Amino acid sequence: MSEKREVLEISLSPSVFFLEMVNEAISQRNINTYPAVNSYLAKLLEKYIVADNLFDEKGEGTKRTQGTLAELYLRASVAEGAQKIEMLRRLGETSLYISGYFGESLQRKIVDVDYYVNMGGTAYAALSGYVNENPSAKVFKEISEKFVMFVDVLGYISGKATDGSNQSILRLYEKYMRTGSELARDQILEKGLALPGAAYKFSKQ
Repeated sequence: MSEKREVLEISLSPSVFFLEMVNEAISQRNINTYPAVNSYLAKLLEKYIVADNLFDEKGEGTKRTQGTLAELYLRASVAEGAQKIEMLRRLGETSLYISGYFGESLQRKIVDVDYYVNMGGTAYAALSGYVNENPSAKVFKEISEKFVMFVDVLGYISGKATDGSNQSILRLYEKYMRTGSELARDQILEKGLALPGAAYKFSKQ
């Protein structure tokens, strides 16, 4: 008797995976917010899992560097239009991601998590006021007012990366998106997850 092969369409993309993680974290932390914020945080995680996206300035050669948050805020304060919005958004996102995902490591540094929290909250508050007629203004205002809560959301997700069930997935995504590792790629596909921008079919015996 021949074995029947079932072809499954894999629809769980990285964006869906991160959204599920954010939804779980917000539920666990009992935070009252709305779906647009969840989606924004999921996109932030997907964006910054590629470490190079934390750096926006080029130093010598091809090495990328980044100025301090205070320097970025100063530049944003004198910028105008789209450039100002982009700088404030980068400042807010960088502060939120680092203070949430790497908060514990910041406790051992001269510049601690409070610095990132203060800069991030200030950036999102300024951003919400600057784009007050834009639908995203509500999201930025919500994050500015509950910044520490959302830091805890990312901290919860970071903590999940160290336990057995989610470690392989989060770390595999990080490794693949940072290095292009073929081993990480194969392991992601074996778990039935889609690669960024890829349509994949998984054959199940």
